[in-house]
Amino acid sequence: MKRTDKSKQTNQSGGKKAGINKAIVLDATLQSLVKLNPKVQIKNPVMFIVYIGAIITTILWLLSFWWNVGGATWYIFGISIILWLTSLFGNFAEAIAEGRGRAQAESLKKARRDVVARKLKSAELDAEYTEVKSAELVPGDIVLVKAGEQIPMDGEVIMGVASVDESAITGESAPVIRESGGDRSAVTGGTTVTSDWLMIKVTAEAGKSFLDKMIAMVEGASRKKTPNEIALQILLITLTIVFLVVSACLLPFSQFAIVINPGSNAEPVSITNIIALLVCLAPTTIGALLSSIGIAGMARLNKANVLAMSGRAIEAAGDVDVLLLDKTGTITLGNRQASEFIPVRGMTERDLAEAAQLASIADETAEGRSIVVLAKNRFELRGKEIAKLNAEFIPFSAKTRMSGVNIGEEEIRKGSADAIEAYVTARGGEYPQECREAVERVANAGGTPLVVARNERVLGVIYLKDIVKEGVKEKFNDLRKIGIKTVMITGDNPMTAAAIAAEAGVDDFVAEATPETKLALIKKLQAEGHLVAMTGDGTNDAPALAQADVAVAMNSGTQAAKEAGNMVDLDSSPTKLIEVVRIGKQLLMTRGALTTFSIANDVAKYFAIIPVLFAAIYPNLTVLNFMHLGNAMTAMLAAIIYNALIIVALIPLSLKGVKYKEKPAGKMLKNNLLIYGIGGIVAPFIFIKLFDMILCACFGLPVW
Repeated sequence: MKRTDKSKQTNQSGGKKAGINKAIVLDATLQSLVKLNPKVQIKNPVMFIVYIGAIITTILWLLSFWWNVGGATWYIFGISIILWLTSLFGNFAEAIAEGRGRAQAESLKKARRDVVARKLKSAELDAEYTEVKSAELVPGDIVLVKAGEQIPMDGEVIMGVASVDESAITGESAPVIRESGGDRSAVTGGTTVTSDWLMIKVTAEAGKSFLDKMIAMVEGASRKKTPNEIALQILLITLTIVFLVVSACLLPFSQFAIVINPGSNAEPVSITNIIALLVCLAPTTIGALLSSIGIAGMARLNKANVLAMSGRAIEAAGDVDVLLLDKTGTITLGNRQASEFIPVRGMTERDLAEAAQLASIADETAEGRSIVVLAKNRFELRGKEIAKLNAEFIPFSAKTRMSGVNIGEEEIRKGSADAIEAYVTARGGEYPQECREAVERVANAGGTPLVVARNERVLGVIYLKDIVKEGVKEKFNDLRKIGIKTVMITGDNPMTAAAIAAEAGVDDFVAEATPETKLALIKKLQAEGHLVAMTGDGTNDAPALAQADVAVAMNSGTQAAKEAGNMVDLDSSPTKLIEVVRIGKQLLMTRGALTTFSIANDVAKYFAIIPVLFAAIYPNLTVLNFMHLGNAMTAMLAAIIYNALIIVALIPLSLKGVKYKEKPAGKMLKNNLLIYGIGGIVAPFIFIKLFDMILCACFGLPVW
């Protein structure tokens, strides 16, 4: 190559996956203070009430040094501090969930370097090149990347085969093969070529690469609230408004009660107690944890090496009941591999293997290389012996549907059955019935038959087999158990499709499918009320992926497929969908469980606090103080202490999620009501009484 510019190559620095550690906790603590900005607080109306309450009680505390604002100075100060802590704890729950994303984003940013790329003037190995920074590349540019160098930008391999280290993105240490053609041609900027070389056509602009999108997603910058999350927030706001109106009426109501009972020594309920009561009765628990649940759900999916483009897609995954899977590259490895040599009568398997290897030695396709490897493994045939021959290699062409080699007077060809039959008969040879039977047997088994001939004589058949990815059958069984029907979609003929479907263990299949067929099928299923998931990796899958409710694109697939999907599986495994479904269900279950707990909590706190708070005005309410709380002051302090600490106690559950079990929806709902509903009612009574006893002991009041 000729060089027209000089610059220095930079090296990649990978990152480690981030978990929750001391640095994340410290960062979350700092962010909790930053989030006290009113512009941030108002985004969560429930916690905004707590925030305003903290400000008002702080002002009342300052005023209490000069005027009687209702309540002792130290008491108002204590209420104010606990309300500020409640706000901080809510901020901390969201910040620690976001912190994990930021830590992962920092790790990904280390893979995004402005490297120097060899920009070729044409798609030829001996073409001139200039060295430019990766940020200067535009779609359509052609670059050459050698072993040890970083791929500068997302693109498609147009020439070459190489191992690529994608650990900076996927976390997997084993390199993957990327090659031109087929379903393994897509490469991601920031990954490193570890062997050989690749000629790549750039498909993304600077700042819009897949890695850039990943970083934006894990940082949460593009996260939008899901419909369920919005609906729940509307419910929480409605409940808060109801309690706000009720609480606002309590001050004049208590004043009126004292006026009509002039003999009573009671005082009106103070503004401090009303604010504290409002905070206790409002659904602050789920209000504080709601954002962290959604963020943590996306983080769990990221941990499973699936990048979700929206929280809505994760929620939808929890309700999916039909899964459509593209065959090539999704269920199967994507490249057919030679698995058997079938000689015709009068030929040995070694004779067929030698001829097949000669015809394939210059074949750069995955199928051609697999034939060479199979011949080498079976008969120890070495390519170096062939290199000594004066051979003329005949490349494959769509017109002849054959490829091969000429060695002196000998012509060896391999290709489709029809093409080889025409080739042999044109030279006066005979196409044996035995070969027809072998071809039919391979086709019936779901394989692809290639016939090999030397001059006018047929030698036999090569059995090319679609290799089903390891573990898919077991995972499809697991999907069946949770009520998800699996349907394989392929362009193959029905016979081949049936064989692959049986081996993979899918419930149904659609053969001879076109992009239009896939799209129409999804629309039909959606019209019938099904929630449809689709996995695919090819450009022809893009319309169906865009239509599906949950669209999981394989990372090894084309850029068009990844753009159309709302999730990208970095491991390119169709079996990953079961993990996506579990996380989706777990997200919904976690939100439902904590909502149940929060509402039950509020009901319990209502019955625990109201009797003792108004007992001085209405002595008859004393009989409802069955917990024998000390007085209004200790009861209110105990209630808001519990209200603040329960948020902290539930942060691990909101981040980790409720444990997922494969049970019917009705049974899971019953378990949630029993565990979190009853737990939400019982916990306040226990802990409010415990805190009240501790406070009474501190103040020298009777404990019981």
